Amino acid sequence: MAGFEWPGGARLALSIVVNVEEGAEMSVRDGDKGPEPVDELGVALKAPIRNFGNESNYDYGIRAGAPRILGLLDRHGVRATFTAAAVALERAPAIAAAIREGGHEACSHGWRWIHQFRLDEAGERDFVRKAVDSIRATTGQRPVGWLSRYLHSPRLRTTLAEEGFLYHMDDYSDDVPRWDVVETAAGPRAIVVLPYAIDSNDMKMWVAPSYTPQHWLDYAVATFDCLHAEGAEAPRMMSLGLHLRIIGRPGRIWAFERFLQHAATRAGVWTATRAEIARAFAAQVAPPTEPAAA
Repeated sequence: MAGFEWPGGARLALSIVVNVEEGAEMSVRDGDKGPEPVDELGVALKAPIRNFGNESNYDYGIRAGAPRILGLLDRHGVRATFTAAAVALERAPAIAAAIREGGHEACSHGWRWIHQFRLDEAGERDFVRKAVDSIRATTGQRPVGWLSRYLHSPRLRTTLAEEGFLYHMDDYSDDVPRWDVVETAAGPRAIVVLPYAIDSNDMKMWVAPSYTPQHWLDYAVATFDCLHAEGAEAPRMMSLGLHLRIIGRPGRIWAFERFLQHAATRAGVWTATRAEIARAFAAQVAPPTEPAAA
C-alpha cells in the first residue's frame, strides 16, 4: 500500500526536468585541469587545452536550445524543474529570468557542473552553499532540491539535510518518493528521496549505443504508458530528463513535443515540479525518526 495519493487522485505525477549545465562545465578557462569530457563531437581531449568545438556545442544549448524548450513549455502550459548548475545561470541571466517568470522550479545541480565528490567535507559544504546563494540571486528562489553530477560523497545527504534541503534526486531506485534519515550533529534528520531516471533521459541520444529521436520518444511514451497503467492501483512518478544542448536541437525538439501531446491525451496525470511532488508526499507520509537498518 502506497500510503499517499497525488492531488486530485491522479494516477501519475509527471516531472519534466530540464538540466542547465552549459557554461558551468569543466574548462581550462575556469581553472580545470582539462576540458569537458562529455562531448557529442567524439573528440574527448585529455590535454590541458581548451576544446573550443565542444564549448561551442554547449553554447548552442544557451543560444538556440533554451528558447525552443522554454517556448514549448509555455505553449503547453507545463511548469518544469530546472536542475541548474549555478554558474550556468549566472552566465545566462535570460534563462534565470525565464525560470522565474515562467513559474518553474529552480533545483540545484551544484555550483558548477563538476565532480564535487572529490572535495573534502568543508569544500563540499561550501560548494552546496555557493550554489544556493547563487541560484537564489539569479532566480529569486531558494532551491530546495539537489542533483549532483553523477556521483556524490557518502556525507552529501547529511550536508543537504543540515543545509535545509527538502529533497535530493541522486537516486534511481524506484518510481515513487521515499524518506531517508541521516545522522547529523543535531540528531536524526529526514530528507525526501525523489528518484530520477537515466533510461528516459535525452542523454541517451549522446551515448553509445545512441537512441534516435524516434527511439527516445518511443521509449519515453512506453515508460509513461506503463506507469500510468500501474497508477490505477497505486500512485507512480515519471521523470523525463532533458538538456538544452540535446533535445533543443531542431532535429530532436519535435520528439519532446510529441511526448507532451501524448501525455495530454491521458486523464489522471499531474504534471508538477519536483518540489511540489516532494511536498505532496511529505504532507501525507510521516518521516521515520531513525535510519533504516543496513
